[in-house]
Amino acid sequence: MTSSPMRIVVCGTDTDVGKTVVSAWLVQGLQATYWKPVQSGLDEGSDRDRICQLLNLPPERWLREAYAFRRPLSPHWAAECDGAELDPACLGLPPCNGPLVVETAGGLMVPLNRSWLQIDQLQRWQLPVVLVARSGLGTLNHTLLSLEALRHRGIAVLGLILNGPPHADNPGTLEQFGGIPVLAQLPPLNPLDAHALDRQWRQQGLSTKFRQLLAPARS
Repeated sequence: MTSSPMRIVVCGTDTDVGKTVVSAWLVQGLQATYWKPVQSGLDEGSDRDRICQLLNLPPERWLREAYAFRRPLSPHWAAECDGAELDPACLGLPPCNGPLVVETAGGLMVPLNRSWLQIDQLQRWQLPVVLVARSGLGTLNHTLLSLEALRHRGIAVLGLILNGPPHADNPGTLEQFGGIPVLAQLPPLNPLDAHALDRQWRQQGLSTKFRQLLAPARS
């Protein structure tokens, strides 16, 4: 059998849960190409720019957005404010020779247009998901609801990455009720740079974890 390229989608349980930092972590650790197909909020700078600066990512390791809107709003509304409409047919996965990390915009149920949700696009892609969640208070409800939505659509979830200060109980509780492993916990890093991310990657043994998780899908 031949191996297909490693391709995963990074989703969040909410906005501002740390998807971009976790995406950078995965791009660096997996030596992957980065793609954020839908970006809202160009006035504040793009997530692609942040990742390129954080990792000093060369041009051959990132792909341009399919859609980029000026205002930091839900994609459907940001598009309308720019006089545009997002067409899901333009969100096909781009050709990529090596590993690919796709970062979504917002949470699972965010509208991309007035008739198409983010989770609809995930179902069309049929790629395994890494779900990013906050580590602390409130994460149980948001994360378990997100897992239930993904399960209902038949979308495979590789595992959870919790972002924020380590919590004594939440990882075990999420594994118990969510039936999904917590792959890693990314603590606050000061400074937040490529060296700190690499240190956490190695300490948490993520190369081995992802190799084991993705091996069946790539064979």
